Amino acid sequence: VQLVESGGGLVQAGGSLRLSCAASGFSFDDYLIAWFRQVPGKEREGVSCISPTDGYTEYEDSLKGRFTISSDNAKMTVYLQMSSLKPEDTAVYYCAAMVKVVDNACGFYGMDYWGKGTLVTVSS
Repeated sequence: VQLVESGGGLVQAGGSLRLSCAASGFSFDDYLIAWFRQVPGKEREGVSCISPTDGYTEYEDSLKGRFTISSDNAKMTVYLQMSSLKPEDTAVYYCAAMVKVVDNACGFYGMDYWGKGTLVTVSS
């Protein structure tokens, strides 16, 4: 099982980035995918999640409207489109997967697999 994040980098405040999470080694249909972020010294926080088979999504409340999660099931890839980026969005962004238990739901607890993360730096 492998989750590989990409797309991080340095961007100015107000700019956009699209992160990718490429999954392999498991059946994409049987899992939920979530994005998390972590700033050094702070707890990891859930950003957004998706159930790829039915398109159900959730977002951390403060990020709604700026971040959009989507999936390309044929490519087994989940994307996180981030816009109007702020310096406080600077963090290492991780994707994670958990076994899907019910339809039309996703969450940020009980993740089974994690990627290694990609760094997003937003300059002011």
